[in-house]
Amino acid sequence: MVMRLPEGDRLSMSRDKLHADLAVAMGGRIAEELIFGPGKVTTGASSDIKMATDMARRMVTEWGMSEELGPIHYGSDREEVFLGYSMGGNQQGISGTTAAKVDAEVKKIVSNAYDSARKTLMDYKHELEALARALLEYETLNGEEIPRVIRGEPLDRVTSEQEAAERKRRQKSGSVPAAGGADFGPEPTGA
Repeated sequence: MVMRLPEGDRLSMSRDKLHADLAVAMGGRIAEELIFGPGKVTTGASSDIKMATDMARRMVTEWGMSEELGPIHYGSDREEVFLGYSMGGNQQGISGTTAAKVDAEVKKIVSNAYDSARKTLMDYKHELEALARALLEYETLNGEEIPRVIRGEPLDRVTSEQEAAERKRRQKSGSVPAAGGADFGPEPTGA
């Protein structure tokens, strides 16, 4: 799972920023394809795909960021079950033709983000493979470690295998110290 921390409070975002966020959302799925092969992709990117689809839909239906459909608000403020159709029917008078155009625009925006992310990851495949190896070894990386891994620098961390061996060693030796060897200070005296 990838967590992105907010860069600060935002009241509005530019089209370029939205497209960049969409490409980032597609990155996990593409990384799986490139590292493990298309037949080995998992469901791990499902929340990213949902977020990207929802964002693209809002770009088209709420924020007027579709050249095809223009600066028009389509749909209702209720959650939409399908890309162009609200639960309970077509509440805003969107024709079937317009709904199909909305779907096509959403697909085009997400597909462009997918293609952009694929190109970036192909251009930086060596770095992607270095990160994949580090994640397999350490399971998580923080923001300071990622550039070090990309530069090929070693991380001064205990690997998950080393942690497991240490836990096993502690379990064998017991977690409670043996009696008789502890010094708790002088014996209390009677008053």
